[in-house]
Amino acid sequence: MSHSVIAKSATLGSGTTVGEFCVIEENVRIGAGCVIGHQVIIHDGTCIGDNVRIDDGTVIGKRPMRAANSAVTSDKEVPAAQISSNCIIGTHVVIYRGCEVGNRVLVADLSTIRENVTIGDFTIVGRGVAIENFCRIGKYVKLETNVYITAYSELEDRVFVAPCVATSNDNYIGRSEERFAHFKGVTIKRGGRVGVNATVLPGITIEQDTLVAAGALVTKDTPAGKIVAGVPAKVFRDVPEDQLLKNQGWKE
Repeated sequence: MSHSVIAKSATLGSGTTVGEFCVIEENVRIGAGCVIGHQVIIHDGTCIGDNVRIDDGTVIGKRPMRAANSAVTSDKEVPAAQISSNCIIGTHVVIYRGCEVGNRVLVADLSTIRENVTIGDFTIVGRGVAIENFCRIGKYVKLETNVYITAYSELEDRVFVAPCVATSNDNYIGRSEERFAHFKGVTIKRGGRVGVNATVLPGITIEQDTLVAAGALVTKDTPAGKIVAGVPAKVFRDVPEDQLLKNQGWKE
């Protein structure tokens, strides 16, 4: 006997299985061959493709919470979450309403993806990663364990971000009304790489094929194809030719 609650208007594709104590709300659409773990909550209107695995305790389509003084969260209703086919969503992940996840994406345990975020195909979102609202994440991106991507950021295709990297979007650090007009996240261009425990300040652009060394503090835009290191980060040398994205033999 199943102890899950599945709304009458929800549709489940052929071969899809649902674990114990799940809640699947109104107008949810789940494709064929999906595996839904135990205690999963899928909120109203969510659309999930075929062959998606969602592990225990995960929440899909959560509505945003807005603090009274929040500068970046709106009271407006956002569209339902969309998870494309062949994705794997780990345990205790929270994916908000208004999030669009591409094909063959892996979202590891304990990660959070906020509203109005898009994630491209074949991207890996590591364990404990937080992606704030209004972010665009490209294809074949790798976000390693405990990365923090601040709101209003854009990461292009083939970006690599090592564990514990932190980004910011507020130069006023939460004070003065002027800050509300100047929120700006970070931009990492195609093939940019950021080393472990680096910090990237608001509005910074990391150019194509830049390598930010471990522990660096990036305070200004970086030149393409260079290694930057230090506090504050300065150009160290060129990225080796064999490390450039154009020489990896990848089709995309």
